[in-house]
Amino acid sequence: MKINPFLSLILLLTAVTSIAAASECTDCHSTTTPKIVEDFKKSTMADDLDCANCHGSAHTSDDDADEAKLPTPDTCAPCHNIQKTQFMKGKHSIAWAALFAPPTTTDQPKELMEGQKGCGGCHKIGVKNETGWEEYEYGTASCDNCHTRHSFSVEEARKPEACLPCHQGFDHAQWEMYSTSKHGVIYQTEGDTWNWSLPLSEAGDEYTAPTCQLCHMPDGDHGVITSWGFLGVRVEEPDEEWASDRVSILKAYGVLDAEGNPTPRFDLVGAAKLARLTMEEWNAPREEMIATCSDCHSETFARNSLEEGDHLLREADRIYASSIETVASLYSDGILPEPEYIDELPSYPYPDVLRFYDQATPIEEDLWLMWMEYRMRTFQGAFHANPDYTQWYGWAPLKETAVRIKAEDERLRAEATGAAEEAAEEAESPGFGGIIGITAILGLVLLLRKRV
Repeated sequence: MKINPFLSLILLLTAVTSIAAASECTDCHSTTTPKIVEDFKKSTMADDLDCANCHGSAHTSDDDADEAKLPTPDTCAPCHNIQKTQFMKGKHSIAWAALFAPPTTTDQPKELMEGQKGCGGCHKIGVKNETGWEEYEYGTASCDNCHTRHSFSVEEARKPEACLPCHQGFDHAQWEMYSTSKHGVIYQTEGDTWNWSLPLSEAGDEYTAPTCQLCHMPDGDHGVITSWGFLGVRVEEPDEEWASDRVSILKAYGVLDAEGNPTPRFDLVGAAKLARLTMEEWNAPREEMIATCSDCHSETFARNSLEEGDHLLREADRIYASSIETVASLYSDGILPEPEYIDELPSYPYPDVLRFYDQATPIEEDLWLMWMEYRMRTFQGAFHANPDYTQWYGWAPLKETAVRIKAEDERLRAEATGAAEEAAEEAESPGFGGIIGITAILGLVLLLRKRV
């Protein structure tokens, strides 16, 4: 085959230019950010790419550091288009949009949200070209949430600990549920003998227990999605009793108004995939999960186990819906005063639990805890095969809080009744001031008689 000398020259010049550019970057950053350079040189990406592939070539000195391009998923797409396409279909890609779905997100300090020191620190995995805050434009890459920059290790991303920073703690305790379950214990005692270089499509034969990734990213599919979603609801519900309870819950989410009609938040919740709108949408990931579980268990066992988790959610919703109606009645009966933010409530007199901790009364603080902490831990603990978490971190405090809400309802109503009765008695009797007035009149009459 005859080689075109002109083409060879072009390729050679391109390679030399690329090597020179990479050398300039690493020469400088070996001093300014040495660990970043060290990580990148250890990565497989360093074999084929240089800094300019992701950050552009506009930045060449300290004076133009702002010209360095911050990557987004589109930056990764030319080499990882399959993964990027899958990612865009999953819930992680819309995490940034979901962050701003609750009504009080913009009321929080920007450092927590756009600055990523709070909720934004995990929700930054969602797709965005900028944070919306000029003072803080980092965190647009998404992919590096699991493939930590600048080593971008696939082995790291395959381990359950890659999920730990976001899926732990008060609001998303999946790490605690998994790591203390039988599945997690097997991983912690045997995982160091597993071959983490294997792609997930081959790992099932190697692992002796499931990992987060093996269950939620079958065959390495980056389109992570679950049946129940963050809010733990499906709008279409064949169980009539559960459907009735769910209407109360959807009102407390501000998704339905007080009459049961969809609010503007309904479309927002659907677009952010915080809930499943149809049985078909709910059933698709369920069947995928059953297929994954059936790699180790019988299909019957897998299906029964997941259905038990569904049933626990139904029972939790029974309790939660009753507590929601209790608080709504306190508002509709005038026992609780209208909150200052009443114009922001799409379902008044129903409370808005998506305000999270920004509530007007202690009883509403208890109500959002029932949802955010105890209800979630009840059904999520069951799905993660952790009986202790389900029982004592979910179901038990859920019921305890329901008792407190009922007792507070009775106390507030008794207090209001007592105040009303006292006001009525004051209206019927002259009171101390009235007695003084009558005494003064009688005294005046007697004085006038003496003068006559």
